[in-house]
Amino acid sequence: MPRSGYTARGGFFAQGNAAASPGQEKQREAPAYPCRPTGAVPCRGAQEASSQGDCSGPACPNTITNETVQTHGPVRRQMRMNHRVMQLEPDLGRRQARLALLAYAHVAICCISLYCITITDSFPGVIGFDKSHLTSAILNVLVFSPVVILFAFSRFSFGYLVGFYFYIMVLGYLWLIEFSLLDYDHRLALISIVLSAFTFLVPTLFITSPTRQVVVMPARAFYMMPSVILIASAAIIGIGALYNLKLVDLNEMYKYRAEVALPVILRYAVWIVSNALLPLAFACFVTSKRFWQAGIALVLMLLIYPIMLTKMALFAPVWLLFLALVCKLVEARVATILSFFLPVLIGMILFVLVKTDLFPLTPGLVYFGTVNTRMVAIPSLALEIYNNYFSAHPLTHFCQINAVKLVVACAYNEPIWAVMARSYDLGAFNASLFATEGIASVGLVLAPVSALGCGLIIALGNRLSSGLPPQFVLLSAGLLPQVLLNVPLSTALLTNGTGLLFLLWYVAPRSAFDQTAASTAAVSDRRSNAEAA
Repeated sequence: MPRSGYTARGGFFAQGNAAASPGQEKQREAPAYPCRPTGAVPCRGAQEASSQGDCSGPACPNTITNETVQTHGPVRRQMRMNHRVMQLEPDLGRRQARLALLAYAHVAICCISLYCITITDSFPGVIGFDKSHLTSAILNVLVFSPVVILFAFSRFSFGYLVGFYFYIMVLGYLWLIEFSLLDYDHRLALISIVLSAFTFLVPTLFITSPTRQVVVMPARAFYMMPSVILIASAAIIGIGALYNLKLVDLNEMYKYRAEVALPVILRYAVWIVSNALLPLAFACFVTSKRFWQAGIALVLMLLIYPIMLTKMALFAPVWLLFLALVCKLVEARVATILSFFLPVLIGMILFVLVKTDLFPLTPGLVYFGTVNTRMVAIPSLALEIYNNYFSAHPLTHFCQINAVKLVVACAYNEPIWAVMARSYDLGAFNASLFATEGIASVGLVLAPVSALGCGLIIALGNRLSSGLPPQFVLLSAGLLPQVLLNVPLSTALLTNGTGLLFLLWYVAPRSAFDQTAASTAAVSDRRSNAEAA
């Protein structure tokens, strides 16, 4: 019977057989192709073998090999590069066009969603619909929308995932600012947010080169790590349940959340487990096809809800399962866009059905409020709130970071979200790095510089995760876009476990995933040959 696990031959995630006959062993060692066609490019690794079907067998006569490249130098190297460009150009152009069209479709559906939110007066006193400003809002979006093409030409990375969600947040703000009822310098805010978006997206999307691994976790230890995470998570959840355990519906969640009182260290541990470690374990289990253990990881994430009473804890398991299904069907960049596009599209469909009395009012509006309003409008609205507040109050100068508060005089003795809750009737209003590390800490003029620094930190995550399978990065970081849209980057790095996830990405043994990709490619090739025969 097939089994998954660590094997000396197959590596960390490889699949092997308990026993094999000599004939089977010989068939297993046979190459998928008798030889590479003339002009084929030798594979550099197993990941290239999984995407290039002409490089898995021995070289045919007249094939350009590594030896000939070394012998003839730049001429042969240029021939290889030209051949690779000729191979990739046609399909690459079509993929980029499809990505751009999909991204533009998402921009359109988000604008329609924001229009519905605006006309229904969802944020009285902050945003007010004025038909005379509708044209300006549309023009703002049209002028900024070509930036989305960057996502069609850049490679997938952790920054790609985060950057796309932040791009939509900025786009939403460019829409909402035209209907703002709050008093601050809207023109300066408009210029600042556009410059901040560019300074953030450029390093986030395009700094992806790998960094040298000084420390690599042994493959066997990495194989055991997700199981250890499950055990540790279960212990932390059990301890947390001793302090607070209430199973309430969404309507009563905010009422009882104020009563949650966990020790500081335990609170940090719960958030790190919820947002970083359990998603990482889930990604490991899905990649190695240990689906029962992946299910246990999702159940543990769900058990965090009665302790912390947050929507993130409640919907995180469903979200990760949704991401895993999308990743199974499409590549990581398309999955990133679809992960935002599909939920918002469903919300818009339900909104229309509710308005035409074809769908029950309560579940339809609950979904629209939870998904469309929470994912699209709220992060953008936070920029509006912070711009208004800090136009008339002292800046924080990063004193929301406890370590900075020890050495810098701070004008605030309570968390910024508490200040916002007291000043605006919108509840506890956490916000993204654009609002906290940008607007609140340094003001509108220097906000683009702060965004550049934050973009470089996200780019560090790109470099530390370089070489890992895109689907693995997407699943293990699946919750972080939602985290980063709603808390400062400093909080996400420390309290929510983003920094720890960066470290685990860095030490992860790439060879384990390379061998998995080669094994998967060989199986796919054999199936294709069998179907052709």
